[in-house]
Amino acid sequence: MGLSFPRNVLLRMRWQTERLGAAGKTGLGLFVFSAVFFVVAVLPQQAESKALMMRAEAIQQRLKAEPAQENNGRTPKIQGDQALQAFYAFFPKIDSSPFWIKELVQVAAQRGVEITGTEYRMVHERDVKLVRYEMVLPVRGKYAQVRGFIADTLRTVPAMALADVALKRQDAESELLDANLKFNLYLREGKK
Repeated sequence: MGLSFPRNVLLRMRWQTERLGAAGKTGLGLFVFSAVFFVVAVLPQQAESKALMMRAEAIQQRLKAEPAQENNGRTPKIQGDQALQAFYAFFPKIDSSPFWIKELVQVAAQRGVEITGTEYRMVHERDVKLVRYEMVLPVRGKYAQVRGFIADTLRTVPAMALADVALKRQDAESELLDANLKFNLYLREGKK
């Protein structure tokens, strides 16, 4: 039998593939590719997904059991004034505004967005320990650059919120946008 058996098998496979034609060969190729993809990519992910599902179920069961234990030696939950203090501690101090503005300018430079002017206004509201630092930034750049600038700014400065966006294009042919962006930077007052 030796070498003749594998040779016969290869000849038969070649003959069968010749009978398939172009559409059949394409279909066979897609079938082989999908089988390989299933073995290489899908099966390992199924195992990982199953492990994550089991972990999620264990965490859910632990969370359900936790209220019954009433903090049995665990970190106590924050309540009342402590929660409010933790909330305010998240925000940067009022005197750190130059640092955050510098971060904003660096993000604009990284994204290739031109800041054509700025308007700043500090708003103090009664009975609120946060100050709203309103910034209006007229910027110029391509749509993708402006969009990336907004996303990166909000990621870099977590205490900042986008309040308003106005986009204008000179004409339909122009790639550059003139955008008027209004950001609010929230800062905490006080000594803490």
